[in-house]
Amino acid sequence: MSNRGTGQGARQGAGRRAGGAGRRAGGAGANRDRYGAPAFRRLALAPGLLAVIVLVAGFALIEGSGFIVIRYAVAILALIIGYFAFQAKQWWWMPLLLAIAVIWNPVVPFGFAGIYWYGAQYLAIAVFILTAILIKVPLTEAEKPGRAR
Repeated sequence: MSNRGTGQGARQGAGRRAGGAGRRAGGAGANRDRYGAPAFRRLALAPGLLAVIVLVAGFALIEGSGFIVIRYAVAILALIIGYFAFQAKQWWWMPLLLAIAVIWNPVVPFGFAGIYWYGAQYLAIAVFILTAILIKVPLTEAEKPGRAR
């Protein structure tokens, strides 16, 4: 004899399915399709956070010769994130990311010194954090998990 579906767990599960206690707070359902799969990809998240780490490490190297490595990394990551912004059709990020790529350009370096580099580093960190969070590329039907390809 089975008690399937008659216990307290079954009643709680039914409440969740009906949209009660099982719903996530904050409207998380808007970021997913009707099957629970994500509706978008955050392509800029990893390079954005990596750029933030590089810029924070760059504070120690601003006056040194090792800052050239920071310049290369930041310029390349800004261009990568710019491509993802283009792909996500979020054009308003392009001027900021291109400005970062030009300012941190190691081939034709800007002659900033001291406090100006520190200020630029903080501004670039803010831009990279915002782009990492806000750039989302919507998934096409073929890219959604569990779909026939």
